Amino acid sequence: MTTEQLLARLDRADELPGAGELREATYELLRCRPGDRVLDVGCGAGRAVAELCGRGVRAVGVDRDPGMLAAARARGAGGSAPSARQVGSPSAARAPVGEPGAAGRAPAGESRAAAGFVEADLLRLPFGDGEFRGYRADKVLHELADPAAAVVEARRVLAPGGRAVLCGQDWDTLVLDSDRPALTRAIVHARADVVAGPRAARQYRTLLVDAGFTEVAVEVRTMVDTGGSFLPLLDGLAAAARDAGVASRAPIDAWLREQSARAAAGRFFLAIPIFVASATAPEGPQ
Repeated sequence: MTTEQLLARLDRADELPGAGELREATYELLRCRPGDRVLDVGCGAGRAVAELCGRGVRAVGVDRDPGMLAAARARGAGGSAPSARQVGSPSAARAPVGEPGAAGRAPAGESRAAAGFVEADLLRLPFGDGEFRGYRADKVLHELADPAAAVVEARRVLAPGGRAVLCGQDWDTLVLDSDRPALTRAIVHARADVVAGPRAARQYRTLLVDAGFTEVAVEVRTMVDTGGSFLPLLDGLAAAARDAGVASRAPIDAWLREQSARAAAGRFFLAIPIFVASATAPEGPQ
């Protein structure tokens, strides 16, 4: 998939019913104040980084795809990106969480903080220990073969009392009304099987507990579509099913036509449970 195709997919996902409210919920769970520094990993085109900066938060987006980072900067989410040395310098954010200092307050008279973007591996973040007040990972841990290592790294870069928020879907859990339930089940599982960590979301609580976080909480917010806004998602499921040999092209194409007809007739129903986990970095040494 090209960067342009991935950008188009992310843009569609960000505009789906309930997506904006879900992002806002993750921001609230971070419990950040203006001037706090937050790391948004797997930031993609930088929408969340821009929205966090709009709250006065000093957000840094991290992604391993240079094309996505270039798109984020081009879209004006924060201008040029600082280097890892600049972002992680001792003067940037060494004040304790909630205390005045370089990391604790936005500059006087400024309501919107400037964003930064850094190309990096989520398992080896180029920042020092305890440099951030918040860590946000939205729709990204399922792309990792070792999500546990990413959560351990989140604990490392968070200051004591800092907040981690993980958000994503369980790829085995997608509820679609269909006249072909057995084929639907096979198609959903075929798509899950090409994801590195399809069940990472159901593991969020365990991952946070094992990494030593406290105040671990998990909620499920279900995105429901009855108008067909999610139909493009089904194209990806169908492609994965064809590649996996779940069925021949004819029944899969018929399955897609059924869903399009349902949407046209007002009979479409798709529900995607989104798991949102939050936790606090404990006081004291790791």
